Amino acid sequence: MAAVVVAEAPVLWRRFLEFLPRGRPALAALLGRLSDRLTQGRERRARGSSWLLLAPLLSPIVPQLTTPPCCLCPEGSHRFQWIRNFVPEFGIASSRVKVLSSPTEFFELMKGQIKVAKKRVVLASLYLGTGPLEQELVDCIETALERSLQACGSSSLRVSILLDFTRGSRGRKNSRTMLLPLLRRFPEQIRVSLFHTPNLRGLLRLLIPERYNETIGLQHIKVYLFDDNVILSGANLSDSYFTNRQDRYVFLQDSPEIADFFTELIEGMVHPYQGDKTAYCEAANKRVMEVIDSARIRQELLHTQTFHHNQTEEVPLSRDQKAVGDRQPEPDTWIYPLIQMKTFGIQIDEIVTETLLMEAELGASVYLTTGYFNLTQAYMDLILGTRAKYQILLASPEVNGFFGAKGMAGAIPAAYVHIERQFFSEVCCLGQQERIRLQEYSRSGWTFHAKGLWLYLAGSSLPCLTLIGSPNFGYRSVHRDLEAQVAIVTKNKSLQQQFHQEQEELYLRSGIVSALTFEQPNRYVKLWVKMVTPLIKNFF
Repeated sequence: MAAVVVAEAPVLWRRFLEFLPRGRPALAALLGRLSDRLTQGRERRARGSSWLLLAPLLSPIVPQLTTPPCCLCPEGSHRFQWIRNFVPEFGIASSRVKVLSSPTEFFELMKGQIKVAKKRVVLASLYLGTGPLEQELVDCIETALERSLQACGSSSLRVSILLDFTRGSRGRKNSRTMLLPLLRRFPEQIRVSLFHTPNLRGLLRLLIPERYNETIGLQHIKVYLFDDNVILSGANLSDSYFTNRQDRYVFLQDSPEIADFFTELIEGMVHPYQGDKTAYCEAANKRVMEVIDSARIRQELLHTQTFHHNQTEEVPLSRDQKAVGDRQPEPDTWIYPLIQMKTFGIQIDEIVTETLLMEAELGASVYLTTGYFNLTQAYMDLILGTRAKYQILLASPEVNGFFGAKGMAGAIPAAYVHIERQFFSEVCCLGQQERIRLQEYSRSGWTFHAKGLWLYLAGSSLPCLTLIGSPNFGYRSVHRDLEAQVAIVTKNKSLQQQFHQEQEELYLRSGIVSALTFEQPNRYVKLWVKMVTPLIKNFF
C-alpha cells in the first residue's frame, strides 16, 4: 500500500515535515500552504461573483487512487510507480525514445513524419504561425493528403489539429486563414478545433481587446503525433520555434498506446463552449477523465496479461522460437502523461509535480527550467523547504520571448526580473544559496522557451526521471491554461545519458545569478513595473 500512503494528504504532510530543516524554511512552507488553502476557500465562497472570471478557478476535485504498484513484476522496481494511480503507465523499450536538441531538428523531423504518415496526423499547439516555414508545414500536410487520395481513391489519412481560439485568431492573417484552404479542399479528411476558454465570456469578452484576452486562459498543450510516433515538446508551430527559439523535444517511436491516448485526449475536447459555464466544465471534466481512466484500465489489463497470465504454463517446443521472436522487449522506460486543466477541475500535473518536489530527499539534485520564471507559491515553498539541491534555469531578459515587444508587453521581461530578484532575496534571507542556485540562459540572437525538470537521485550522476511538455511551473500553467507533459522514468543508462546531455547543453549556455546580477543596467526595473507586477503576475 506504499503508493496510497504517498498520495494521501495528511501522511504526505507528516513525511514532508520530517524532511524539513529546522527554522524558517519549514515555517515559510507551512504558512505558504496554509495561505493557499485560505485563498482557495475565499475564492470558492466568491464563486457567485462575475468578477471571479478575472481570477483562477481552483477546484477541489482530486483524482482518486486505485491499486498500489505491483512489486513482483519486472517493471515494479522503480520508485515512481505511484504515479500510475493517477494516470496510465506506458512501459516501452528505451530504444524507442530519442531526445532532440535543436529547433531545426524538430522542424525537419515533423516534416519528414508528415510525409510518411499513412493513417493519422494529430497536432496540438497554441497556434500556427503565418510565415513561409509554417506554410511549408501546411504544404507537407496537403501533399500527404493528396498522396493518400491518389493511392486509395478515398484518403485513409486523417488530420486533426487543435489550437487556441484567441491566439489562433489574432490579426487579419492568422492560424485560421493558414488552414482554411486545407479545410476547403479536404473537408472529410481534416478537422481543425479551436479551444475557447469558458472563463472569457459575457462582458469580459467584449471589453478585453485582442492579444490581452489571451491572458484569461489558453489551450497550451503541445503534442505532435504521426501514426504511432509522438513528439512531446513545449514548442509551438511558429518560425522562431523552427530556427532560433530554444525548447525541449522528445520523440517516442512505435508507441501506439501513447499515440492513441493523446489522439483521444486531443480529439475528445468538448467544442464549442456554449450555454451554461458550469455544465460545460463538468462535461469537459467527464470527457477528459474518461480518456485518462479508460487508458489506465487498458494498461492495467495489459500489465496483468503480460506478467501474471499463465506464468506457469509452458510454451510448446514447436512454438518456442516463434514466441521468442514475437515477444516484445521488456520495458525499461515508463511514460506517464500528466494533464492539468484546473478550469475543468483536473489537476493531475500539479499533484504529481508537488509530490516529486516534496519527496526529493537530501542528496538528490533537481534541475528545473522554465522560459517564464513565475513559480506558484506552493512550488516555491517546496523548493525552499525541502533538502534536495536545486539548479533553476531561466531566461535572461534578452532571451525572454517578450523582449522588445511593443506596448505593455515590452515591460514583461522587467516584471520577470523583479520576480526573480524577489525569489533570490528570499533564498539569500534563508541562507540557502549553496542549495538553491539560479542560472540565466543567454545566447546571442536566440530566445529561450525550454521548460521541464530532471531528477537525479542521491548518489547518482545521471537523471532517472524527467518532466517534459508544455507547463512552465507558473501560476497560469497551474490555474488558467490547458497543459500536458509527460514524466519519463528510465532505468536504461544510455537514455539517462541522453537526458543528462540535454540538461548539460542547456545549462552550459547560462551564467550563475548573484547579487551583482541585479546591479547591471539591463536589470533596472521601473517603479511602476514593481507596483503593477503583484497585480498582474497571475496572468503571465
